[in-house]
Amino acid sequence: MKVTAVLLIIGSCLVLVLEGLGFPEQEKDPKFWNAWAQRTLKDALGLQRLNQNQAKNLILFLGDGMGVPTVTAARILKGQLNGQSGEETQLEMDKFPFVSLAKTYNTNAQVADSAGTATAYLCGVKANEGTVGVSAAAVRSQCNTTKGNEVTSILKWAKDAGKSVGIVTTTRVNHATPSAAYAHSVDRDWYSDNEMPAEALQDGCKDIARQLFENIPNIDVIMGGGRKYMFPKNTSDVEYPGVAKHSGTRKDGRNLVQEWTDKVKNKKGHYVWNKKQLLSLNPNNVDYLLGLFEPADLPYDLERDTETDPSLTEMVEVAIKILKKNSRGFYLLVEGGRIDHGHHEGKAKQALHEAVEMDRAIGRAGLMTSTHDTLTVVTADHSHVFNFGGYTPRGNTIFGLAPMMSDVDQKPFTSILYGNGPGYKLVNGARENVSTVNYQENNYQAQAAVPLSMETHGGEDVAVFAKGPLAHLLHGVHEQNYIPHVMAYAGCFGQNTDHCLTLNGAVSHSGTSAVVTVLSSIAALFTVNRLLC
Repeated sequence: MKVTAVLLIIGSCLVLVLEGLGFPEQEKDPKFWNAWAQRTLKDALGLQRLNQNQAKNLILFLGDGMGVPTVTAARILKGQLNGQSGEETQLEMDKFPFVSLAKTYNTNAQVADSAGTATAYLCGVKANEGTVGVSAAAVRSQCNTTKGNEVTSILKWAKDAGKSVGIVTTTRVNHATPSAAYAHSVDRDWYSDNEMPAEALQDGCKDIARQLFENIPNIDVIMGGGRKYMFPKNTSDVEYPGVAKHSGTRKDGRNLVQEWTDKVKNKKGHYVWNKKQLLSLNPNNVDYLLGLFEPADLPYDLERDTETDPSLTEMVEVAIKILKKNSRGFYLLVEGGRIDHGHHEGKAKQALHEAVEMDRAIGRAGLMTSTHDTLTVVTADHSHVFNFGGYTPRGNTIFGLAPMMSDVDQKPFTSILYGNGPGYKLVNGARENVSTVNYQENNYQAQAAVPLSMETHGGEDVAVFAKGPLAHLLHGVHEQNYIPHVMAYAGCFGQNTDHCLTLNGAVSHSGTSAVVTVLSSIAALFTVNRLLC
């Protein structure tokens, strides 16, 4: 029997098995769907009472590369990991009452990168690709275009307003996304002075790692990877002694970690480099925390050593416990940064498990805060050319085969595919037969239409999920740089304070209505006073 015939039989049997499993019996009854829709309608009508409170706390969860197809696939994966078919599952972000779309293009790029987009959703202005914390007047890699074109971020606005601030990421803490919160660099790759051209150093530009500690010297919580950029060149890494690729990179001889430690040693400051040290801390005795858990990026969650590297959820929990001690509240940036890396490598399984882990972190943050005073926003910087399809039946494993053969080359294909990337493979001049490989393996590179060593970003809009005070302002379709303006407005800081009126300790965001309320109260007092007299 030919291989294709066997595969057709296997594919047919797979469909029959799945159909045999079927879906919940209740779904056959129209009453089930009608009741569900009515509950949803009732919840929607309840949103007429909009949350107009001041946002004491603000949290931005950024799934790097988490486009809408990634959100949908992660939802299915989450459900299947819990023994469900997956499609009906709710991600934590799915539960947020307000959803909008953000346009992600950079000022000079139709399909954006993570640096220009980070400048948009953190600094409030669109920028060129490859640059962080500078306006579009700055030119990538040209140091002399930095001065005068710096723009500040919502993290700094919040810090200036007296809030505690934090950065948590699964990438290097000086990677594109977090660096826009504190750095002004015309090149996102200037991680340390080792990666900078001599001309840039001579012209006075600073590397991003140095700016992490000098631009906003009192960031309360910093957690992620990137140890090697903080230590002098050839300094052995604490976790990998004697391994050259993990040694320090700095040419200026500075030990930035030691400098930071010296500054905060009398201010309840702690430096940790592994999970045990992190989880042994008593947050009540910590005001400043620097956690650098890997020389570069943290490992994928599927490959994480649970004894040494903390999960994103664990880092977020510790961060919130420290930051929430401030009576004025906090701003926290959380990046699920390796979603993006998984997609670039064509490793959909890695990317989607990273997205599910970020969703766990969102859930944990929700349990530790209240929508009464905390505005939480979940979004992405850009998408990827990732998708899934092929008429898969209900409950089909998200990493499985489509239940059909190609009618062109009579070979099977996985549901997940990339528009381009390293998954483009030819065997004897023809498309690879995926039935001959383990497409369920963690690092399997899904088939791609166009060969590239690294898969590319996608250019479509990304979703913005919001809950908490003034979350309804994130509605419709907006430019990406609108996001920090909404968050600052909700928190009554930065450019957005005129609308905030204090009434007996409470803050109203509706300036006009607040004035009317005050005037009405005054009129009532005069009326009562006249009657009493």
